[in-house]
Amino acid sequence: MPDDRDLLLVVDVQNDFCPGGALAVPEGDRVVPVINALGSRFAHVALTQDWHPADHASFASQHPECRPFETIELAYGAQTLWPDHCVQGSRGAQFHAALALPQAELILRKGFRRAIDSYSAFRENDRATMTGLTAYLLERGVTRLYLAGLATDYCVAYSALDAAAAGFAAIVIEDACRAIDLDGSLAQAMALMKDAGVSIAKAGDLD
Repeated sequence: MPDDRDLLLVVDVQNDFCPGGALAVPEGDRVVPVINALGSRFAHVALTQDWHPADHASFASQHPECRPFETIELAYGAQTLWPDHCVQGSRGAQFHAALALPQAELILRKGFRRAIDSYSAFRENDRATMTGLTAYLLERGVTRLYLAGLATDYCVAYSALDAAAAGFAAIVIEDACRAIDLDGSLAQAMALMKDAGVSIAKAGDLD
């Protein structure tokens, strides 16, 4: 069972990533009851929230010559272009209405800098701009992170990899996540996480 050194990190369970949303993850809403049940077992819970300005550089709408899901080069490297999603203050950016984690201690917003996309809860896609989450966790004595949310192969995986690199034990709860799986991205993410020492578990493993 989780103890005071453990934290449940719930990644981007927002309307735009759920069915009917602008960047819907298949079956994205099915993670909600699993995460709600998990949340009751943790003394510490934190949420991430994608929070883009309307003219974010990762939006395909800002590159008229391109289409969603194409890859371009930005100042920090390769960037997948996405449909406009999780725009600040929009319904799509809100958490799923059934997500029930009132005990959450932190909501960490990411992707709010126009020129840099942000998948990881720890650092933005330029790999240099930190979010401050590492210091927050260290100050509170957290040593192990359980990760859940959307999407397995992007924001969950990037967060798990950065958690492991920062010295935290990282466990991805596979059935509390769903993937986009863009051109084999899920298999690639799973391989990278396993190589980095990230554990893959099921919600039932915490019983």
